[in-house]
Amino acid sequence: MKYFMFILVMLAQSFSAFANQAEDIEGVWLNERGTGYIEFKITNDVLNGTVIGSPRPEDDLRKDTLNPDPNLRERLIKGVTILQGFNYVGKGKWTGGTIYDPDNGKTYDCKITVINDNEIKIRGFVGISLFGRTEIWKRES
Repeated sequence: MKYFMFILVMLAQSFSAFANQAEDIEGVWLNERGTGYIEFKITNDVLNGTVIGSPRPEDDLRKDTLNPDPNLRERLIKGVTILQGFNYVGKGKWTGGTIYDPDNGKTYDCKITVINDNEIKIRGFVGISLFGRTEIWKRES
């Protein structure tokens, strides 16, 4: 019985550590080009990232003019969820999501890797990860 209780406690701690590690990505990140602050939130175990502002206040008024949907071209980029649908797969990795690039109006498959407490690697790609672009984003808060 003691052995069984020990196993249960160890499993509970493992799941707790897994959940805490996943939540480490929540917060505000600055993209590599230094043009946007993106807030990462986990809701129902799914990670999304929304543009909440820019280091340059005038950029907060920038519109989504290159969006393929003409009905969305007048919306402000501030407030747009550009990262959607990521699932945590362990060891600081998030997969299964997409990233929208307002600089060209395209959406790409994406994966995210936590490098350390203050840096994440964002890899956007078409089809397979080999064909894509990587950026390093820095934590703001």
